[in-house]
This record gives sequence, C-alpha cells and structure tokens, in this order.
Amino acid sequence: MRFSLNVDHIALLRNARGETQPDPVTAALLAEQAGVDGIVVHLREDRRHINERDLRLLRELITTKLDLEMAATDEIIKIACDVAPELATIVPEKRQELTTEGGISVIDNITKLKSAINDLHNSDIEVSLFIEPDIDQIDAAAQISSDYIEIHTGVFANAISEEEQFDELEKIRLAVKHAKKLGLGVNAGHGLNYQNIKIFRELADIDEVSIGQAVIARSVFVGLNQAIKEMINLIG
Repeated sequence: MRFSLNVDHIALLRNARGETQPDPVTAALLAEQAGVDGIVVHLREDRRHINERDLRLLRELITTKLDLEMAATDEIIKIACDVAPELATIVPEKRQELTTEGGISVIDNITKLKSAINDLHNSDIEVSLFIEPDIDQIDAAAQISSDYIEIHTGVFANAISEEEQFDELEKIRLAVKHAKKLGLGVNAGHGLNYQNIKIFRELADIDEVSIGQAVIARSVFVGLNQAIKEMINLIG
C-alpha cells in the first residue's frame, strides 16, 4: 500500500497570518526525502490553503507523484489541464465546510463528471473520483471511465464503537473488491491516523492511502521526517 501526504495544512498555517512560511512546497520536498510515494494538494475555489503558485512549483519540483484534489468546475479543470498532475481526484466542495465532508454522488452528476473526465483524459491526466464505499457509485464511476476511485474513510475513522468500525471496514472491503473486478484502481483517505491505520492496513487490495492532518499534527512535536517515517512503518 502506497502512502501519499496531503500538505494542505502546511499552507493553512502559512495563510493564517498572511506569511510566506511554512512553505508547503518545502514540506513536500522534505516529505519525498522521508519516503512518501506522492504529494496531495486540494486547490479550492476560495484558495484557503493551497494556491496556484504552490501547485505550479510542486509540478516543477517534486519527483514522485502529484495528486490534485479538485472540484469539477470549469476554472479548476482548466488549471488542472495546464499543470498536468499525474492524478486529478474529483471531490465535492462547499465553501462552508472545514474539510471535505463526504464522497461525491457520481450517479447524480453523471453528465458533469463525464465531461470533466474527458477533458482531463485529453490532457493525459488520470482521474479518481472521491466516493463513499457504495457499489452503485462504483459502477457509475466505471461507466464514465474513471481510472480510480478514492474511498471516503471518514465514517470508519469517526466510528464510536468497535462494532461500528468493523462494520464500516467490511463495507469498504466489499467496495474495494468490487472496484478491482471492474478494473478500477483504488485509493482511500479521510480521517486516517496513527491509531486506526493499524487495522485499516488489512485491506491489502487498496493501492494507496492519502493522509494529511494526522501526520502534519504529529510533526509539530517530532518533526516532519519522523512523523512520516512513523506512518510508513505503520502502513507496512
């Protein structure tokens, strides 16, 4: 299972005071040195953390993989096609939310998402759709030629009881198997941390996990290099 680091929270800290530090580009380069398999950033409509300067420098400087999380809007699709990340992960986006709150409904947005995927494919960008572990949504993603899905793991991560956690884990397991049968790549992310990743790694068919907040928070106390190496060791 590969591990990509989301550096949005580095940019969020920088922007809190309108300063230039800490620089998410520097963090991404340090993360690559520490052994991550890729860098994830979310270019939001309101630019609350990552901005276009960050995105373009990351495209120029990182040597692993760039995964651009994005809404399927004309403005962001145009930027994505120009920057050409290896992967574009389409997510739902609301201005009021603190973080992405759930998966996008592919079924309810078939035409819009199919058009976005076609535009991105025409720029040689692979596409992932951030969805719930739902069989019907996975079928819809395959129908419109998505290359990957990224399973929203927030319900699993926020489970109160062990029983609830195991139930959600089983739902994810079945979703992963179904997606693989359809020829989709499978990533996962949201709310994964140093505690719940231990059981989550049982899902061997998942290609990659995307983790951000937990690692950045840990790095405040132990440094980014150590925080990343600790997570890599847990993912195994």
